[in-house]
Amino acid sequence: MARPKKLSRAEQKALRPIQILDAAFEEFVANGFTATRVEDIADRIGVTKGTIYVYFPTKDELFSAMIDHISIPLEELLRDSGELTGTCAERLRALLLLFYERISDDRHTRELVRFVISEGSRFPHVIEAHHEELIEPLFALTQSLLDEGIANGEFRNAPAALAPVIVAPIIAMTIEVLLFGKRRDPDLPSYVRAHLDLVMNGLAVDRQ
Repeated sequence: MARPKKLSRAEQKALRPIQILDAAFEEFVANGFTATRVEDIADRIGVTKGTIYVYFPTKDELFSAMIDHISIPLEELLRDSGELTGTCAERLRALLLLFYERISDDRHTRELVRFVISEGSRFPHVIEAHHEELIEPLFALTQSLLDEGIANGEFRNAPAALAPVIVAPIIAMTIEVLLFGKRRDPDLPSYVRAHLDLVMNGLAVDRQ
């Protein structure tokens, strides 16, 4: 069996910020911002505390960079959701399934929700920036799809045709998983089917 290629010093240096951010994520998840110690982050990857500060001069900056790092699945979700094709109903169904895959099923994104709730008051500028860059565009995309479906007669013009209402069950499931973890085992497939059934039938135009 071939040995893995040994990284050069330059390659190791290039990877170091990502290693630090991954280690920081685990420590912040386990202990929260206040109780997390930079030396514990350093110990996870076998470097000194001083090495951490070379890349991230303060714990606040490290936390902010970690939030950027774990937001990548949302960035990918925003990119991929703009490439959906089909009728409005087909695109809406596919979009909701993408939301479940990239939000509820992705650990980084789930924990991002935890950080927003637990640390949002400490880092309001970080949370607001991510909301403007990622969350608002996703809600806007969902709402534009609903509006398009109403305009072309696929969806009825009903109070239910509101993006936050359509997406709310996904956020609720994400929070439930955060709260209970493996102590409860929600039947996610049944939950998703019920959500899609509720949305699609709630928006369907009565053809009778």
